[in-house]
Amino acid sequence: MSEKMNFKAEVNKMLNIVVNSLYSEKYIFLRELISNASDACDKLKYLMLTNPKAAKNNGELKIVITPNAEENTLKIADNGIGMNKDDLINHLGTIAKSGTSDFVADMKENGSAVDLIGQFGVGFYSAFMVADKVEIVTKKAGEEKAYKWVSDGIDGFEIEETQKDEIGTEIKLFLKKEDKDFTDTIYLRHLITTYSDHISYPIYLNLGKDGEEKINQGLALWARNKSEITKEQYKDFYQHISHNFDEPWLTMHFKAEGNIEYSALLYIPSQQPYDLFQPDKKQGLKLYVNKVFVSDKVEELMPNYLRFVKGVVDSSDLPLNISREMLQQNILIEKIKHGIVSRLLKDLKKRAEKYDDYIKFWNNFGIVLKEGIYEDFANREEIAALSLFASTKTKDKLTTLDAYIERMPKEQQEIYYITGDDVNILANNPQLEVFKQKGIEVLLLVDPIDEFWTQMLLNYKGKTIKHIAQASAELNFDRKEQKADQKQFDKLISEMSAWFKDDVAKVEGTEKLTSSPVSLTTEKGQMNIHLERLMRNHQQQTAFTSSRILEINPYHPLIIKMAEALDNKSKKSEVEKVAKILLDQAKIAEGEPIKDPSFYSATISDYILKSFSN
Repeated sequence: MSEKMNFKAEVNKMLNIVVNSLYSEKYIFLRELISNASDACDKLKYLMLTNPKAAKNNGELKIVITPNAEENTLKIADNGIGMNKDDLINHLGTIAKSGTSDFVADMKENGSAVDLIGQFGVGFYSAFMVADKVEIVTKKAGEEKAYKWVSDGIDGFEIEETQKDEIGTEIKLFLKKEDKDFTDTIYLRHLITTYSDHISYPIYLNLGKDGEEKINQGLALWARNKSEITKEQYKDFYQHISHNFDEPWLTMHFKAEGNIEYSALLYIPSQQPYDLFQPDKKQGLKLYVNKVFVSDKVEELMPNYLRFVKGVVDSSDLPLNISREMLQQNILIEKIKHGIVSRLLKDLKKRAEKYDDYIKFWNNFGIVLKEGIYEDFANREEIAALSLFASTKTKDKLTTLDAYIERMPKEQQEIYYITGDDVNILANNPQLEVFKQKGIEVLLLVDPIDEFWTQMLLNYKGKTIKHIAQASAELNFDRKEQKADQKQFDKLISEMSAWFKDDVAKVEGTEKLTSSPVSLTTEKGQMNIHLERLMRNHQQQTAFTSSRILEINPYHPLIIKMAEALDNKSKKSEVEKVAKILLDQAKIAEGEPIKDPSFYSATISDYILKSFSN
């Protein structure tokens, strides 16, 4: 008796997008289903070698494609590891960790959702682009029961026990009338050789009375000589392992020899995957031992800041029955990781020489790569050298730290930076005025990770990396402008300190401002305002608040007028009102909320009206 179940809400929405999209690359479903069949064979092969009792020898591991033009159906069958009831529910009834509702939201919001299907790797679900109904019969290795799964991709799915002699999975697609081409053996042969030729298991096309024809070469691409591999084959393999539909931005194919030998075929995508910042994303390369698949989630092979890298690593020096625990402790894995990271950083350095090419990579993955400055002590300076930053002296292009140092005056020993949320707003921060006046370049850092790597990388090539709030008195310079009377200015400072005793820790004069009347900063050694806001937004900082300092520019005409006005007691309330407006402006410049927006709005409107009345 069959059991009726509903798809999870996210799957229902996603299937609706897939089925109803005018998808120009429908044939991709075949690549996806063949890739899934290959993965199933990988898992069974590993199980047979490491735990022979858990799996019976099922003969040659293979994939068989069977078209039926009369029925308008297409079968994709494998004799891999198979699935049980729980697998069918968990893998085919939910998007699970590979998607979530964010995945669906991204697809809906994108102007061309169909283009995202390939990028996001919907895999099995792509079958519903060409099929009115999908029927799966499967039996898992080591188990007696077989199951049938049936769905039209709309009204949930049904599962029931069935009969199947051999382990493995058979997927039968009941094709839509307009997709009858997928029963054409010539077309199928073309699709398989074009997109799945690299699959390491034989793919047979069932020709009925004429028997089965082996279609693919079935060679592990990474084990072949580079001279034998075309650019198209490299791209097809990338799309196979990544389930992406873009072309790789960088392809690395190399063999390491020495104390440990391994082959690697690695890719950097040309587009940012949707789950790059997903907290539960499990990065990792596919690990093979002598062409035997071991795992596709070996996080120990690749540091987290390189989680966007896709690919395969194959080593003959690792034991075939290596376990998860052994992977974590195996010194050979650490050596392979070191070699891969070194090679990746070396290749990135070469590509970074061409800015227009490198900026494409940086816009996609720069924010992730910078995590390495914080996480990877051994390669910290090398990653910093590969990083790009906005600055007060580079308008159209981002700059490197090395280029910044080349532009520095000989006497300058610091690399200055400021952090915030937006480059354009940051570029006009009052705290930058003295730096602009003296011609000192400042890096404008707007990624959250910038607040953290700058706490770890304190020096770069002999130059101290310093937040502008830590800049010392050497930035002072001779001023020619009129300055507020010292006695009157001291009185203004005293009054403002009393007015704002609940808002700031201190009010003081400064020489660092040139065109702004006031600015807001923090005590030296304390968390800067932007970092504190980041921590507060992520509920990481609740007990401690940095002491705010309101800095006053004694050269600004408005400050001079305010100081003079205090000699007239009748104007004190007006001076206090203006002072409150200035405090609000200082907060706004730092991205901080103001205490009374309605007061600020009404007062500004009142002053604007008066300016038209005079």
